[in-house]
Amino acid sequence: MTANGHAEIPKSGMQHVLVLFGLTAVLAALFYFTVLPWGVQGFVSSLFAPHELKQGAKYDEVVPNVIGVMEADDAAKTMQQRIEEVNKSGLKGVMKNSNIVFDFSTGVERTKEKDGYDKTASWWVLRNTEEGGLGENSVFIEPPIGFSVLAISLGFTIAIFLTFFMPSSIGFMAQKVDREIHHNKTKIRLQTGFSDEIVDLLTMPDSDLDALEHKDVRAAFKTVWDRTAQEHEGAKGNHGRRVIRFEDVFTPDIALSTFRAEALFVRINEFFSDFVVQEIVDTTGGIMWSRGRHRLFPGLRLYMAHHFTEKYSNNVTGLAYFGAAILIVIIGIRGLKFIPGTRPSLILAAISLEGTLLALLAFGLVYTGAEERIDKLMKKMEDASKNQLETMKDVSEDMHSMASALVGETSEIIKKKVELAIAEALASDDNVKRVVSDKVAEKIIVAMREAFPTPKANG
Repeated sequence: MTANGHAEIPKSGMQHVLVLFGLTAVLAALFYFTVLPWGVQGFVSSLFAPHELKQGAKYDEVVPNVIGVMEADDAAKTMQQRIEEVNKSGLKGVMKNSNIVFDFSTGVERTKEKDGYDKTASWWVLRNTEEGGLGENSVFIEPPIGFSVLAISLGFTIAIFLTFFMPSSIGFMAQKVDREIHHNKTKIRLQTGFSDEIVDLLTMPDSDLDALEHKDVRAAFKTVWDRTAQEHEGAKGNHGRRVIRFEDVFTPDIALSTFRAEALFVRINEFFSDFVVQEIVDTTGGIMWSRGRHRLFPGLRLYMAHHFTEKYSNNVTGLAYFGAAILIVIIGIRGLKFIPGTRPSLILAAISLEGTLLALLAFGLVYTGAEERIDKLMKKMEDASKNQLETMKDVSEDMHSMASALVGETSEIIKKKVELAIAEALASDDNVKRVVSDKVAEKIIVAMREAFPTPKANG
């Protein structure tokens, strides 16, 4: 337990990291081996498809992951028949035009003698040497270089979102959002000075708040109302302005969530800042996410707006510039012809990296709070300072009055006690005789000492 009574949120453990990177690896492999080849294949084959085909020819998938031009007879064969024929005699036995071929197969080598073009096992070949195509030479793409960055980025992004829906004990982002709910409540308490009970009521979801009775929250809401009073509400001579009292607004027929949103939040916004209100609203959204993990965006906003953008915004901006620098260098090298146009894999990797970092930067900017106007912020600070000074002045006057009252009352009590003690002493004959005898004996002793002085001892 922490000092304020809340259970401490544990930090991310090894299980969170292992689950996150395990999901990233699985999803990256899935994208790399299935989604990306399919996407690139569909994009390239449709973009550079032949404009005209001779009668009886068909542009379609020859064998899996290989698209080219076939004669009508070969196109009428089943896929299994075409695969068997290619295994025996190569693609030339089925594909009649080797000038137009888009080969996305992996682990298969092609030779010009059997297939009409050369290809290594790990490369993709994009070939369309006809007019309006890719030029005279084939384009060779190395997927491990060109698409690894994109596959890892997509896998990591999906893995991050999946961990929002997992239990906090294993979900990386679920644990982060739970931690931010706890931290944001602490920040609200420190910024406003409200108690934990009041902070819980301010961040409570509407349905839970409306289920409470008015008498249960009246004292807490009254505290917030009084704490956020403006200068004109307590000043004398309001020039005819009517000051709205708490009792005028907090009526039995008003919904508690409505009163909180339309009265308390407005006063908190004016007295403190709209940032405080936004923290309260976002914390409420995080609590709603924790009760139903399908509400992704409230939890995402809480983490991004109140932790990620505050702590990592400069890091993301720096990485975006770093990615741009890499892209510029690679494009410059390409301009010097050190990277041939038929081998664009390194350029694709640089573009994927910079695109990922720019997407992250843009995503962070969406959740970055707008800067508040300086004059408005200064006015709020001035109002808050005046209110605090007036409060301290009132407290000082009260303490002075109390001290004066206590001193006056104490002096009267002492005076009465002394008078009573003297009266009691004089009322008793024994007391008077004892005092007189003591004084007479004291006088006799003093007179004898003066008449018979004691001789001083010899030195």
